Amino acid sequence: MIHSNKTQNYRLRSIEQFRNGDNRILIATDVMARGLDIDNISHVFNFDTPDYPENYMHRIGRTGRAEREGISLLLSTNKELEYVENIEALMDMKIPLADMPEAVEISNELIEAERPKIKERNNPNKKEEDVGPAFHEKKEKNKKENLGGSYKFKIAQKYKKPKTRGDKNYNKRNKKK
Repeated sequence: MIHSNKTQNYRLRSIEQFRNGDNRILIATDVMARGLDIDNISHVFNFDTPDYPENYMHRIGRTGRAEREGISLLLSTNKELEYVENIEALMDMKIPLADMPEAVEISNELIEAERPKIKERNNPNKKEEDVGPAFHEKKEKNKKENLGGSYKFKIAQKYKKPKTRGDKNYNKRNKKK
């Protein structure tokens, strides 16, 4: 499995193992849709329909290279029909539609993206909270006023800091006797 959370070395090793025939199947997210050049890929399975038809073209471009035959299968839902139509328009061809075989069991469990979002509107049981401003008053110690330059000179005089930067002997030369 290749995706963005895998290290580059892991990805390269996985591709090399697939190229050498050590692994017969390579599962990849769109991170690998472009720039992957592997010969003799017979099938590309798309488990989701890409939002952009160009991404589909890059995905299926992994198969059928160099005058060879290749098969691309696209699994889609009725909600993704618009995406399929956009792909067909880009390729200027119709993608043949096949029904799921009866032997395949389809789960009714929804994935996170398919689950309905619950939005609370006009809830009579919800109590109105006292919503105040999104800030608070400063504490007393933080209410000090910035005195600008004059304050800087007072601190320098108090701690006998040089008034100029870089002149470390300033206080020694101007020492009051």
